[in-house]
Amino acid sequence: MNRKTLNPSISFIAFLLLTSLMFHGNSVFAKNSDSSFPLPDKLQYKPLRFVLPQTQRVVLENGMVLHILENHELPLVNIKALIKTGTMHDPSGKEGTAALTAYVMRTGGTSRLNSAEVDFEFDMMAASASVAMSMDSAQAGLSVLNTHLDRGLELMSQIFIHPAFEQDKFELARQLKNEEIRRIKDDPQKLAFQEFNKLIYHKDPRGRFPSHQSLANIKRDDLVDFHRRFFLPHNIMFAVSGDITKDEAVKIFNRHFGDWKTEKISTDIAKPVPGFHAGIYLFDKDISQSTIISGQFTVNKNHPDFYAFTVLDFIVGSGGFPSRIFSTVRNNEGLAYSAGSFYRAKPEYGVFGCYAFTKTSSTVKTLSLLDAIIDDVQSQSITTRELDWARKSINDGFIFSFSTPEQIVWQQMNIEYEKLPSDFLMHYRDRIENVSIKDVNHTAAKYLDKTKNIVLILGDSKNIVPSLSPDGYRFITPQE
Repeated sequence: MNRKTLNPSISFIAFLLLTSLMFHGNSVFAKNSDSSFPLPDKLQYKPLRFVLPQTQRVVLENGMVLHILENHELPLVNIKALIKTGTMHDPSGKEGTAALTAYVMRTGGTSRLNSAEVDFEFDMMAASASVAMSMDSAQAGLSVLNTHLDRGLELMSQIFIHPAFEQDKFELARQLKNEEIRRIKDDPQKLAFQEFNKLIYHKDPRGRFPSHQSLANIKRDDLVDFHRRFFLPHNIMFAVSGDITKDEAVKIFNRHFGDWKTEKISTDIAKPVPGFHAGIYLFDKDISQSTIISGQFTVNKNHPDFYAFTVLDFIVGSGGFPSRIFSTVRNNEGLAYSAGSFYRAKPEYGVFGCYAFTKTSSTVKTLSLLDAIIDDVQSQSITTRELDWARKSINDGFIFSFSTPEQIVWQQMNIEYEKLPSDFLMHYRDRIENVSIKDVNHTAAKYLDKTKNIVLILGDSKNIVPSLSPDGYRFITPQE
């Protein structure tokens, strides 16, 4: 095989250049590293400031709210919606109605197009559309190229205003929901958190969950009624971001939603009150591991102690490896492969809890250790080092909630949805940074009272009960 060879003169020149670099390179680099180029740790720069881009807010004549943020980098428009409803509005005995309504709104066609035609049109536009339901809201989304925005939003308006709820799609959705309920028994952690919610929200709509029986009670007309009650213009907010101007957004939303007018109906539900008494509740399941969840109601997002409690929760268990619970229960004692805390702060109430997943034989020991950690934190043992770490970590993580225009406009819309102060996001980092060691210790002493905890233990009760006080627990019966 023929091979090309370098010209000898070229090789010689390359050799001379390499030799020159070897002898003179160090002096060149040294010359360039004098005082005109400061060392990295000596660099001086202005402090970085987090400046949140503000959305443009518009209220249409029918009460629908738009939050708009322009971004013309890509020919794409993202639309997200929050609807004032949720699974907590499920009719008693027909739990699952809200979730089925959302699912079949998207899959069950409209009064103008059947389900297959709706899917075909979205596919041909390479658009994605969704409708989903959570405990205290419904969410909808549309992502579409700006060239197809008019048709995409027209289809979305049909889904919102004129859903057909096709019978076969309703039946399919109910079957899928029944299968989801059946499968949850094979997921101990998910099952445990569901049962914990039933306990802490006892006799409250937030604590009701679908069952095979409640799904059997639901008819197609129940979905129609639920949609008619809650999917109303004044109950809906849209976050619009991407390649669209404010005027364009207002014009196109008025075109497709402007004629939709209904009476204003209140959908508020009172905040939950403690139902079950504090104590240990056993959910028997013949498995080799236990799931422990211990929690109680606490301060809400509007409370002056919200920021201190956020820092406290991070130190106690939600901060990962360095947090008290994780480092003690897992790293030091080796009792659990996962452990920590959670703080669900809502506008009107909050829930704080601790959890651990451990083997059956160490269940009671792990629970005792969780209680001991709470006692220690309550005794004002938090250090300045822990406080500095928590504040920095929370504030650093907060910024990543605004990395895209879609996230920015969603966060600002959500502030209005939750009826929080309009400056909540702007001042969040400063208020976290201003939390003092005195604030955290005061908050721990005031709110971390383990005698108020509802404790759920899911596991093999016959191997757990002997280690418990005879009158210190109750069994709960699973709902079929």
